[in-house]
Amino acid sequence: METYATALSYAIPGFIVLILIEYFISRWKGIPVNEAMDTISSISSGITNTLKSLVGLTVIIISYEWMVEHLALLEIKSSILIYVLTFIGLDFAGYWSHRFNHTVNLFWNRHIIHHSSEEFNLACALRQNVSAIVSIYFFLYIPLAILGIPATIVALIAPVHFFAQFWYHTRLINKMGVLEYIIVTPSHHRVHHAINDEYLDKNYSEIFIFWDKLFGTFQKELLDKPPVYGVKKPVKTWNPFLINFIHVWRIFKDAFRTRNWWDKIRIWFMPTGWRPEDVKEKYPISIIEDPYRYKKYSTESSLFLKLWSWLQLAITVTLMYYLLISAGDLEFLQIINYSIFLAASIFAYTSLMDRHILSLYAEGVKMGLGLYFIFQGDGWFGIDNLLPGGTYIVLGYIIVSFLLSLYFQVIENRNSGNQVETT
Repeated sequence: METYATALSYAIPGFIVLILIEYFISRWKGIPVNEAMDTISSISSGITNTLKSLVGLTVIIISYEWMVEHLALLEIKSSILIYVLTFIGLDFAGYWSHRFNHTVNLFWNRHIIHHSSEEFNLACALRQNVSAIVSIYFFLYIPLAILGIPATIVALIAPVHFFAQFWYHTRLINKMGVLEYIIVTPSHHRVHHAINDEYLDKNYSEIFIFWDKLFGTFQKELLDKPPVYGVKKPVKTWNPFLINFIHVWRIFKDAFRTRNWWDKIRIWFMPTGWRPEDVKEKYPISIIEDPYRYKKYSTESSLFLKLWSWLQLAITVTLMYYLLISAGDLEFLQIINYSIFLAASIFAYTSLMDRHILSLYAEGVKMGLGLYFIFQGDGWFGIDNLLPGGTYIVLGYIIVSFLLSLYFQVIENRNSGNQVETT
């Protein structure tokens, strides 16, 4: 975990710099690619995924190390070859896990967060799940295990393979000539994120595009069909936790409501979006039929609320970064407590961005947790050793955050004539 935290402490500043570069280039070119609340939601989602990884919130059914010990038939001596095979093997597994996530109803819940943004930019690449708690695709790594690829090599190459998927989430790079036939390019991935009928469930590849061409799922970007981004059943929230579980909640309700017992069972494993006929008729769900006429989700936000939301994100990133660089000095329970606080904070301010009354309750929980951790731990997780008076800064932030949430939900809402959402 400490090694992973160290890797992230280097990767995250790099991601933020690239997101800023994309933003400034988009302004220079006059191509709007960022919407404030959407970008904040995307980066916040990336933080939740990081927290999940730090606390090890994943149940592994069969470990790769066990498979290597029991299934290996070969032992590759060449150091270069072993790294190449590992990268290709991970990409093959990535193609199929990606495809399963798109085509099996329950598994779509593991991936919906990544497609939930109605924009397409580098920030949306950070929309990663917290809902995939059980590691179910272990069988896709059997070829690597048979080749005798050591677990240490897989652990080293896996984050490289994952981070290499970040750059192509952009609208600012057009087609890339001969590279279009070899690797996944922004053009290919724009197709993958689009909800146009021509583009649905295409281009699952993660690094090498030839998997899609080999398995019949390739679709090039068409000049007369500009991609429209998002999901067919819009999530209509900025809260990454709600997005992470919105699809499985719909499945659960449909399974409960249908009268057919066979439908109650098979709904979980049917093609994505399938619903029992009796439920579909009685409880219709709005689906985007014409992407070009769809109005993107937005919430009424004052300039003050937008600025406060950006500041909340900046503070959250800073607090998480302190967690990453301090992970080696903290006990595991402290890391869990810290992660719970940050999760509560993200839930609170993204709910406030939705103008949802849940934000007040979440802020109350956040303040209670923050005060408890400070007074029970005699300071904010050792921050005073790095920044004298840091605990008082965190304490002040916690109190101001609660008071401002109260202001936005009660005073600003009342003055603007808006109704605080209660459903």
